Amino acid sequence: MTQFGPEYVRAIAPYQAGKPIAEVAREFGLDEATIVKLASNENPFGVPESSKQAMAQAAAELGRYPDANGFELKAALSKRYDVPSDWITLGNGSNDILEIAAHAFVQKGESVVFSQYSFAVYALATQGVGGCAIVVPAVNYGHDLDAMAAAVEADTRLVYVANPNNPTGTFIGAEAIEAFLNKVPSNVIVVLDEAYNEYLAPEHQFESAAWVRKYPNLIVSRTFSKAYGLAGLRVGFAIAQPAVTDLMNRIRQPFNVNSLAQAAAIAALNDKAFLAKGAENNFAGYKQLTAAFDELGLEYVPSFGNFVLVRVGDDDGAGARVNLALLKQGVIVRPVAAYGLPQWLRISIGLPEENATFIEALKKALG
Repeated sequence: MTQFGPEYVRAIAPYQAGKPIAEVAREFGLDEATIVKLASNENPFGVPESSKQAMAQAAAELGRYPDANGFELKAALSKRYDVPSDWITLGNGSNDILEIAAHAFVQKGESVVFSQYSFAVYALATQGVGGCAIVVPAVNYGHDLDAMAAAVEADTRLVYVANPNNPTGTFIGAEAIEAFLNKVPSNVIVVLDEAYNEYLAPEHQFESAAWVRKYPNLIVSRTFSKAYGLAGLRVGFAIAQPAVTDLMNRIRQPFNVNSLAQAAAIAALNDKAFLAKGAENNFAGYKQLTAAFDELGLEYVPSFGNFVLVRVGDDDGAGARVNLALLKQGVIVRPVAAYGLPQWLRISIGLPEENATFIEALKKALG
């Protein structure tokens, strides 16, 4: 049998997204309206009204291509993060940014460093360019930055750091991140993936974009898919110095962020009330879920994102077994066996009533 493509591409296990509501309804014969999805870390409030209005106005020009350079969105981001527009790369979600970085800076056979239990796309992006993954063991389900710095080899071209980390929810403070940046060789690109940054409590927030001025090898990656509620529109961006963004924009696909997405992102970026409402709900929902886990005697990882990783059994079949029991009750969560965590499930924080539905379903699933 003829085999097409390089072996390293054939070896890739495709990314498994959270199950859509419609698929679960078909599979288990359920009414879509009764299903609760807490699987993909989406904003339970959906798209902000400000973005809906902006998209309605932008719809009149859908017969034309989007602005390939995203001038207005870059201008809004430039103002928000106090960086020049040419320091910004737009992505079809921050996932696109992670992929672009691998394609721009890693050649076949070169190495990429990332942590155990970190976002699956780091491994996929590395495999996609024929790179060699150096996976550093986690400490307390989070990044061991000292070990990661020590793991950098002569052929290392890229390091991924997720903060907060998905799927474990762990967080690294500003001092530790900057100490790590000082250890990494200046010819190695560091991607600081901050997809969940907006969910941090005020005492944990810091403006990492300011570090880009000091570290020419730093890429800060952000997304509009989580706190801003635009997951279905796929808008992400990176901040880095021009020598880096120039290469990334050579790799970036033309028109990778569509017209509606650009308009919605500009509106959402300035919608402070929507962000505040989301943060308040997330704080309350975290307390609601973890109180239930405490009551049930379940171990969980303290989280700084909009999700909680919880251990639902001791055997390697626990996660799959409880997940199936939840699906049959119309509750979708995220199994994480692919991350080497088969006893665990990741639960996105939803609206209070969605969290309550999950808790009751979990109690039945656990027997």
